[in-house]
Amino acid sequence: MQSLSYSKLFYGLAMLLVSLASSTSLFAQGGNLHEQSEVYVAPTDPLVQEKLKVWGDQKFGMLIHWGVYAVPGIIESWQLCSEPWLERPEGISYNDYKKWYWNLSSVFNPVNFDPDQWAEAAADAGMKYVVFTTKHHDGFNMFDTQQSDYKITNGPFKNHPKANVAKYVFEAFRDKDFMIGAYFSKPDWHNPDFWWDKYATPDRNVNYDIRKYPEKWKSFQDFTYNQISELMHDYGDIDILWLDGGWVRPRETVTDEVRAWGAPIPEFSQEIDMPRIAEMAREAQPGIIFADRTVHGPYENYQTPERKIPDTKLDNPWETCMTLGNNWGYVPNDNFKTSAKVIHSLVEVVAKGGNMLLGVGPQPDGLLPPDALPILAEIGDWLELNSEAIYGTHALDTYQDGNTWFTANDKETFAITLLEDGKEVPKSISWSGNLPKKGSTLRLVSTGQKLNYTLDGNTVSVQIPSEIRKNARAALAFSFKN
Repeated sequence: MQSLSYSKLFYGLAMLLVSLASSTSLFAQGGNLHEQSEVYVAPTDPLVQEKLKVWGDQKFGMLIHWGVYAVPGIIESWQLCSEPWLERPEGISYNDYKKWYWNLSSVFNPVNFDPDQWAEAAADAGMKYVVFTTKHHDGFNMFDTQQSDYKITNGPFKNHPKANVAKYVFEAFRDKDFMIGAYFSKPDWHNPDFWWDKYATPDRNVNYDIRKYPEKWKSFQDFTYNQISELMHDYGDIDILWLDGGWVRPRETVTDEVRAWGAPIPEFSQEIDMPRIAEMAREAQPGIIFADRTVHGPYENYQTPERKIPDTKLDNPWETCMTLGNNWGYVPNDNFKTSAKVIHSLVEVVAKGGNMLLGVGPQPDGLLPPDALPILAEIGDWLELNSEAIYGTHALDTYQDGNTWFTANDKETFAITLLEDGKEVPKSISWSGNLPKKGSTLRLVSTGQKLNYTLDGNTVSVQIPSEIRKNARAALAFSFKN
């Protein structure tokens, strides 16, 4: 009788949540955003410095959120949390909702799982690294952890030859020469040593006072250490450990910046013992980059502003993470950005000295959404022609003039003018601030074609031939010596 009632509950809620998908997109951007850190501590390990430089030259990566939340197509994990910015369906108690959510693992069966399709699409988009969600805050593990039974290898997918999902995702992207990132949530709402069922779950934090139950918190620390150790030792070369859940942090690192998030902050420290984890991880994976998001100190090797681009150029390593649609994971009928919008964002990010990590959520069957594929391909088409102006470049002090952005490498400077959708490309394009040397050749990056230009004081005007204007899309990149 219980299984029948939960089956009815599952399907009823699934239909309701699918119908609410558009509203889900609205609150998905609420109180779960990680703001950009304001403090940066540079790593001192030469191997980390070297890998960080390689990563900084990659410029463009794919962030993949995939878990049980893909089945009904809802916001990842967050509806389990009781905070004011969140909404849940009417007519169901909170405890019943949690039981329904946890039970999604019994029907998550991605029989079409194809990590090669994902890697191919990312490569076609011009991406160079991947960050895959091995575990989100809901505690469902997308790898064959031995620390928990709440995992992809313990449900209807367990007999599939690629049931150990993370292993095959990492292998598929390694085959495309991608840098490999493992996303791991520090909070784990399914673990009774984080959310103890003795108490209610009022917010995202651990729901008991760890000062009164230090042995319980030590059990959670060991659990976290052991899971990360599995990822570091059993899944091949890992370049990035991308730790989400920045509210799980030492109490002494909480600043006014962190308080400004609006997230509840307990009086006690939620320290998972990063020094111990870091020592183990770097012994197993020398030079691995840590992205302990917003936790200022030696384990935040780069900063991670979320869903936005910083207002100005940053001199520290950083990465904007944003979504292709409105959501990180799969939501039916999501509104995807155009390829031009993504290209424009990427150009701005790179000109300001950062990388861009673009979120694409696979469907519950294991394939990428079909509507996303042509957009990714169009981005890749532009990047293939204009790669010189993006990969391996650095920011300049003068990084923008209007809708023209500047990047440079050791040999050349690049001016990238963003084009408005539906607007006719002008016969000439002008900018100030970074000018060709007198007598220098100015060329179109995509074709190598030399272009005529004139200099008038601190302004250069480039003549754009008609054949270029007819075929131009998204942005025009120019190269010159300055």
